[in-house]
Amino acid sequence: MKVVSLFSGAGGLDLGFIKAGHTIVWANDLYDDAVATYRKNIGNHIVEKDIKEIPSEEIPDCDIVIGGFPCQGFSVANTKRHTADERNVLYKELLRVIKDKNPKFFLAENVKGILSLNKGESFKMIMSDFRNLNYEVQYKVLNAANYGVPQTRERVIIIGVRKDIDFIYEYPQPTNSKDGSDGLPKWLSVGEALKDIPDPDQPNNVFNHTYSKYKLNINGYIGHRLLDPDKPAPTVTARGDNKGGVVIHPHPNGLRRMTCRELATVQSFPLDYFFMGTNSSIYRQIGNAVPVQLAYNIAKQFNLYKENNNGK
Repeated sequence: MKVVSLFSGAGGLDLGFIKAGHTIVWANDLYDDAVATYRKNIGNHIVEKDIKEIPSEEIPDCDIVIGGFPCQGFSVANTKRHTADERNVLYKELLRVIKDKNPKFFLAENVKGILSLNKGESFKMIMSDFRNLNYEVQYKVLNAANYGVPQTRERVIIIGVRKDIDFIYEYPQPTNSKDGSDGLPKWLSVGEALKDIPDPDQPNNVFNHTYSKYKLNINGYIGHRLLDPDKPAPTVTARGDNKGGVVIHPHPNGLRRMTCRELATVQSFPLDYFFMGTNSSIYRQIGNAVPVQLAYNIAKQFNLYKENNNGK
């Protein structure tokens, strides 16, 4: 199916949809390095411009609109979050595009913290706004670790199906489990995920395999916690200062921070996915992304509609 992607960033969500067989016909983001990364790896169909300045008629028709709308204003990691945060209203641009393009489906992604913002009232408003567009709307919190991602990253996935479409979206069944129950393999550990990536301080030809020299100070705070190599990593964040190091996870060996490539692997980007920009920018692009493997599992569920409707 044809997909329009808003707030595309470096392309994690889009790459998952492409892996599931869909076609991204148009994408948009305002972050120049992320757009450069997207163009390098996915295609030139991304438009670098503020979505508020793009008329709906300039966006092509599509079957699905997807968007991980900016989450910093909602995140529990942002101690200053409040409903007046201007980033909280960017979802209204997603609403506007959905209303004007009238796709069969939409997907909106955000952090788990959005559920509790303003004691849950903000999320109720968001869900009501989506439903008022004539869609059947549901949401579910998915943990990326349950889908083969070496990271315990929980995200709210909102799915809308236009009311005249004969289809009920079913969230993907887990492919992994914490303890290997239900006959599923255990969660992928960060140690296992990184085991074949060479030492960045030795000669190698791995893309983006450089790391922040921001000093490690193991004290239990975000970015300063030892990682258990036998478990998935904690959630990768996009927080940090302009040196890009303050919240970057340490490598499981506890001797340095992860390289950009290692962090991208924790987000399930393929090894040949090349990121543009400085280390700080790349870390931020990776932290903002939807894990590719999670995105793929979500996207492939839409294929059930194609199969049931002969691709119509």
